Amino acid sequence: MSHSGTTLILIMAIAVLAPLLAYGAGRWLPVPLVIFEILLGIVIGPDVLGWAKPDALVDGLSQLGLTMLIFLAGYEIEFGKVRGDTLTRSVWAWVCALALGLGIGVLLGGGYDKGVFIGVALTSTALGTVLPVLRDGGDLRGRFGSVVMAFGAVGEFGPVIAMALLLSGRKPAESTVLLAVFAALTAGAVVWALRPRRPWFSRVVARTLHTSAQFAVRFVFLLLAVMLGASQALGLDVLLGAFAAGLITRLVLAGAVPESGQQILEKVEGVGFGFLVPVFFVVTGIEFDLDSLLAGGRTLLLLPLFLVLFLVVRGGPVWFLAPRDLGRRDRGALVLYGSTALPLVVAITTMGVDDKMLTAGEAAALVGAGMVSVLAFPLLALRLRARGGAGAAEGAEGAAAAPGREGAASGQVTGSESW
Repeated sequence: MSHSGTTLILIMAIAVLAPLLAYGAGRWLPVPLVIFEILLGIVIGPDVLGWAKPDALVDGLSQLGLTMLIFLAGYEIEFGKVRGDTLTRSVWAWVCALALGLGIGVLLGGGYDKGVFIGVALTSTALGTVLPVLRDGGDLRGRFGSVVMAFGAVGEFGPVIAMALLLSGRKPAESTVLLAVFAALTAGAVVWALRPRRPWFSRVVARTLHTSAQFAVRFVFLLLAVMLGASQALGLDVLLGAFAAGLITRLVLAGAVPESGQQILEKVEGVGFGFLVPVFFVVTGIEFDLDSLLAGGRTLLLLPLFLVLFLVVRGGPVWFLAPRDLGRRDRGALVLYGSTALPLVVAITTMGVDDKMLTAGEAAALVGAGMVSVLAFPLLALRLRARGGAGAAEGAEGAAAAPGREGAASGQVTGSESW
C-alpha cells in the first residue's frame, strides 16, 4: 500500500477514535473533540511514532477540510441575533484587540511581516467551541448567550477579513480595493439570496432530499464553489469566499426551504464534520512541531505567553466594552469565552508557515496555546457563572420565552461540537 493510503487510513481511524475518547472523557471533564484529533495526529506524526507523513493528496484533503470549517463557521452566525448596541460594542472590542495584537505581534516577532500573523491570530474567537458549552450550561437563549454570540461572531468574522487585508502579501490599499469588489459581489449574492424562490425550487428540494439526486446539497456546494472561485479570481484568500458562502447559504435555505433547511445542513455537516474537517485537524497534529516545542528555550516559553496574550489582547477590550447590564461574573465569563481560540489560529499559523513568516516552533506554540484555551477557558467561564447562580436561572428564563425553538437550536449547535 502507498504511503499516502496508509496515512489516510490512520487519519480516518483517528477520526473514528476521537469521538469515542471525547465521549468517555466527557463523564469527568468535557474535552472538545478537536483536542483529541490534534493530539492523536501528533502521536502518529514524525515527532512521536513516525507512522504518518502528509503528501499532496492528504494536504489537498486537509485544505478542503479547512475550507469546510470556515464555511460552516459562516453558516453558524445568525445576524438577526447580532445587532444594536451589543454589535457595536463587539466590533469596537475586536478593532481594539486588532490594534493591540498587531502592536504586541510586531514586538514579539521583531517586525511587521511576522508580527501581523501573530497579531491577527490573537484576535480570534472559537465560536463553534463556545456554543455547545453555552447550550449545555443553559445560557444560549438568554441575554448572556446573545452577548456571547455577538462578540464571538465578530471574533470569527473580523480575523477572516483581516486575513484578506493583511496576510495576502499585497499593499493594504490594493487589498482594500479587491476586498471592496468582493464585498460588492457578496452583497449582490445576499440580495439574490433574500429574493423569494420560485415554487419549483422547494418542490425539487423536497423530492430529491432523500434520493441520490440530493439537489439541495449539490446546490449548497455550488454556492461554495462560486464564492471560492470569486475570491480566488480577485486574488483573495479562499477562506474569505468560504465564509461568505456560509452566510449566503443560511439566507438561501432560511428563505427558500425553511422546513428542510435543518436537514440540508445536517447532510452538509455530515460531509464536513464527518470527513473533511477531521482530516484538517489530524493533519494539523501530524505537522505539529513537537520537537521544537519540547526543546525548551524561547519556543516553550511562548506557549504560556500566548495563552496570557489571548486573555490580554482579545479579553481586555471585551472586558471594557462589554454591555453595562452584565455583572462582574458575567463580564469575566464573557472574557473567557471570547478569548477561547483554535480553528482560526490553526488556519493563520498554517498560512504563516507556508509563507515562511512563522517558524514551525512559533506556530506550534500558538496552536498549543489555542488548545489549552479551548480546554480551560470555557470550563472556567462555566464555573464562574455557576458560582453566581446565573446560568441556570437565565437558561430557564430563555427556555420559557422560546419553548418552540429547542429542536432548532440544538440541531444547529450539534455540528459545531466537532470544533
